[in-house]
Amino acid sequence: MEFPVAPPPQLPKIIGHRGVAGQAPENTLAGFRAASLIGLTWVEFDVMLSGDGNLVLIHDETVNRTTNGKGNVAELTLEELKKLDAGSKFDPRFRRQRIPTIYEATEALSGYDLNANIEIKPAKGHEGETGWALGRYLATEWPTSLMAPIISSFSAEALESVAVEAPGFPRALLVDRVPRNWRAQTKRLGCSLLHCNQGYLRKAEAEKIRESGLHLVCYTVNNARKARNLWGWGVNAVISDHPERLLDI
Repeated sequence: MEFPVAPPPQLPKIIGHRGVAGQAPENTLAGFRAASLIGLTWVEFDVMLSGDGNLVLIHDETVNRTTNGKGNVAELTLEELKKLDAGSKFDPRFRRQRIPTIYEATEALSGYDLNANIEIKPAKGHEGETGWALGRYLATEWPTSLMAPIISSFSAEALESVAVEAPGFPRALLVDRVPRNWRAQTKRLGCSLLHCNQGYLRKAEAEKIRESGLHLVCYTVNNARKARNLWGWGVNAVISDHPERLLDI
């Protein structure tokens, strides 16, 4: 089965990674504010399902690394997740930061005039369920005042679920190394973008991907010279923890 292709948006050269992970706690509203303050117009963030079925912004399957708590996200309720401090490990001045819900993130995007790349980061075994939940949210509750977000994932199952529920939202296949069958994978999933690890991308690959009509985005680029090279190869945008290092090139 092949899914319809939603056209990609016009992207800026730089997208903030997990908000702006070099300047504020990742996947928090403070990161959105930091992105806005340095002049970014796009941010990337991760969504995962809590144990009681709520979409929350977090990257890891556990809360251990980024919060003062312990446990698996997929086994904790939203109420339990909301009690955790998601800021102090980054810097004590962010101690009031909490794990946001997708609703709070959407409100912040509106408030800070930001657009989004939402990465589906499902806990193991919840790929389809997480994609379905995000797809239903997009189809029924995404504000018409906001530009449609890019939906990316390493999980084909999650992208398929989003495509069924919200076919009009642009999708990106997220990979580490560009696989040999990237054309077939992106075509089957109806992806209009390919996101890859900048460390493995080669100029010839970039040129072929762009010639195919796909938009190409690279993560995680924190070096100005590397960013300049990638843009020279035709890469549409780079995702960065430290956009401030790239803004003045």
